[in-house]
Amino acid sequence: MEKFFKLKENGTKFSTEVLAGLTTFFTMAYIIVVNPSILSQSGMEWGAVFLATIISAIIGTLVMGLVANVPYAQAPGMGLNAFFVYTVCFALGFSWQQALSMVFICGIVNILITVTKLRKFIIKAIPRSLQNAIGGGIGIFIAYIGLLNAGFIDFGAGVPAMATINTPALWLFLIGLVITVILLVLKVKGAILIGIIATTIIGIPMGLTSTSDTISFIDACKVLPTTLGVIFTSEGIPSLFSDMGKLPLILVTIFAFTLTDTFDTIGTFIGTGRRTGIFSEEDEKAMESSAGFKSKMDKALFADAIATSIGSIFGTSNTTTYVESAAGIGVGGRTGLTSVVVSICFAISAFLATFISAIPSAATAPALVLVGVMMLAAFKEIEWTDLDEAIPAFFAGIFMALSYSISNGIATGFIFYGIVKLCKKEGKDVHPILWGSALLFILNFALLAIIG
Repeated sequence: MEKFFKLKENGTKFSTEVLAGLTTFFTMAYIIVVNPSILSQSGMEWGAVFLATIISAIIGTLVMGLVANVPYAQAPGMGLNAFFVYTVCFALGFSWQQALSMVFICGIVNILITVTKLRKFIIKAIPRSLQNAIGGGIGIFIAYIGLLNAGFIDFGAGVPAMATINTPALWLFLIGLVITVILLVLKVKGAILIGIIATTIIGIPMGLTSTSDTISFIDACKVLPTTLGVIFTSEGIPSLFSDMGKLPLILVTIFAFTLTDTFDTIGTFIGTGRRTGIFSEEDEKAMESSAGFKSKMDKALFADAIATSIGSIFGTSNTTTYVESAAGIGVGGRTGLTSVVVSICFAISAFLATFISAIPSAATAPALVLVGVMMLAAFKEIEWTDLDEAIPAFFAGIFMALSYSISNGIATGFIFYGIVKLCKKEGKDVHPILWGSALLFILNFALLAIIG
């Protein structure tokens, strides 16, 4: 165990990694029931998507842990699953089989741009100021997710405002927040996981921690064949390209899938990996090599790339690296052992979905909020009094949460970074890859406006 994961070398130990894995799992376990609830609206079998979600999470996270040796978990991405149903299937009129086929192709594209080192070069081209902005932005974003999950932010009047604290869920959230803050301030080991468990237990007499009716494992296995490998049938890829008149629309949709997936991952790695030392200076030097995948970053990007295609084969939308991995990293997770623990938890959850789904969002939301607070330290490296640096940093960091999208935050950060440099007549100092990425984002915004 020590030799394989290099625990001492990474400044961690077995118990810390297990604790980190459990923490990450509980903060993202909601996807087990939420993903099938969303994708089933397109006509897919709930049970099949339920199993596909778990299988893709297990495989993607295991590859991340065993191949890249980094503490990141993967699962079908929120936002991308909504795009799959509401835009691709409902608005554009594609069948779910065709949508899955586009996800598979997106995965192949991600593999190609990873093998050719393009994704790695994009990361290296991002200036340090924007990297710090993305890191702090991820913190705000994950805290915002926690507040939204708890219902603490209310959009009833059309604008965001603090909700009226008059429901059991909000009271439970505040109780959990206070408990977790106290544990963290007192430096109690495993504070975040203890906070989740304690809040879940408190939720029992409040009627918030209760098992829900879900499909059994056996029944889910029976319907899995309805999605497994369907992209290779006549209803899948062959059907997608049967009408060449739709080819431009198909390419635009695949492009949108790919761009969002790629930059969500890049943002998560930059935001959580640099300051914690998961991706160290030595790792960056190893990235300079053009031969093979020698660095952890190379391997992590490859693990993320193959997960989407694997997930689509089983029957789910884009599988991506979860920003909730920050919760496990926040309690000390530093190696792939954390990811292995998450994978084991996902495997167990296939048989215990009723109990896993009983954990209320009010119990996991405090963990996300406080992990987000920890990550804000990245903002201190930004020179906020210098508008040349502050303007791109604002869009890459703050706007990420306001737009509820990692990729949108990175996109606007890149675009305004280029604008600032052009105004200062320093356009030549911007890396060509950054210019290219900014132009692709502008094109993506334009295309989404057209198809939307």
